[in-house]
Amino acid sequence: MENVSDREATSSPEPVTRDQFTKYSEGLTLDLNTLSKHLRLSEKNRVIQFSYTDQEYPDHPERFGCCQVLCKEGVRGRSYWEIKWTGHVYISVSYKSIRRKESRHGSDFGRNNKSWRLYCSESRFSFCHNDKWINLPAMPSSDRIGVYVDKGAGTLCFYGVSDTIMTLIHSINTTFTQPLYPGFAVVSIHSKVTLCDLTM
Repeated sequence: MENVSDREATSSPEPVTRDQFTKYSEGLTLDLNTLSKHLRLSEKNRVIQFSYTDQEYPDHPERFGCCQVLCKEGVRGRSYWEIKWTGHVYISVSYKSIRRKESRHGSDFGRNNKSWRLYCSESRFSFCHNDKWINLPAMPSSDRIGVYVDKGAGTLCFYGVSDTIMTLIHSINTTFTQPLYPGFAVVSIHSKVTLCDLTM
């Protein structure tokens, strides 16, 4: 059966302005069962930071061994969200079937055929899927990233966001065969990801 949100997305024009993108905004809730023991949360679980010492989270089969976390909510039709970042972070969408504990980077976002990731740092940006890398121009002036997914159309876009200006960083067109989930990785000390509340 066709998903109603997919049908509506197909019949609507693609968003262009930030106001148009935020009409598809989704509230994000981190799935604590997937949260790596190398990550710690603050500010009502809206801020993700790296931790050198293991956090005392209970063992769970969904928990990542590497410094990652998924969200509870899957992408429905068209979805848009924003994060703020500092340091070295990955911004990802992933199938829930991604491996959780795998040697040789098999469970890292972007290093497999089940996830797509944007790497952000002050010196460079890159995109990775299935362990294939694309180096991108760095955007040090933008500490806010917008992610737009049109699941039915197979579109994934990353934007640098500054006030009302949307600057495309990278986009792909593919066929998504499973439900998609937003994910984040924080891979160094003094790095963090903050989930933005677009309802304010």
